[in-house]
Amino acid sequence: MNGPAEPLRSGPKVTLYWRPGCVFCLRLRLVLWWHHLSAHKVNIWADPDAAAFVRSVADGNETVPTVVVDGYPIVNPVPSQVVAALRAG
Repeated sequence: MNGPAEPLRSGPKVTLYWRPGCVFCLRLRLVLWWHHLSAHKVNIWADPDAAAFVRSVADGNETVPTVVVDGYPIVNPVPSQVVAALRAG
């Protein structure tokens, strides 16, 4: 009889904070789409708590994209950073 199966790790938990009209956000979202990767996306203009969080990690600014990978925030990351983080999981 086999023991219990180990839970599968689905990769790092990634949240992408973005806003409409941001070309850097669009670029990152397109790169993720191109690589068939996904992240939980939060529009900071539609979510005041998300906007407050971004300000708290971006020196008071609403700098997007801001990405949180396994609880670690990265403000305005290079898309390859996010792709590497998602593939590392």
